[in-house]
Amino acid sequence: MTWNRKHLLDIESLTAEEIHLVHATARAFKAVGERAIKKVPALRGKTVVNLFIEPSTRTRISFELAAMRLTADVINFTAEASSLKKGETLKDTARNLEALNADIIIIRHSAAGAPHFLSQPGILLGGGDFFRKRLVVECPMQAAVVM
Repeated sequence: MTWNRKHLLDIESLTAEEIHLVHATARAFKAVGERAIKKVPALRGKTVVNLFIEPSTRTRISFELAAMRLTADVINFTAEASSLKKGETLKDTARNLEALNADIIIIRHSAAGAPHFLSQPGILLGGGDFFRKRLVVECPMQAAVVM
């Protein structure tokens, strides 16, 4: 089976085959983490934005380390060090990310539907195309523990 989804917005929508593929892929990358050189060029030339509106240590570092081991460029975004602290909305923040032209967005937000909201037509300047054309992940780490 091959991965055909553009987004991973929730765990509930995955088929059994997709869950097995995620597990198989995780096992392969676990082996990479156990080697002397812990990098593979799977995301070379790609930019990953960790958009963490909700505080996290383990999850953010896990995503950052994974992206770096896949040779991606990583931008870590935290609410505390952003204009969100001054009242900027998630929509406005997303418009700013749109200008960065990142390839992968990891979102951790207290509102479970935040990635779904950002991918709706008309939310962003590009009619939501920015998030529809990029891989958007709604922090599936907790869901992976459940699996």
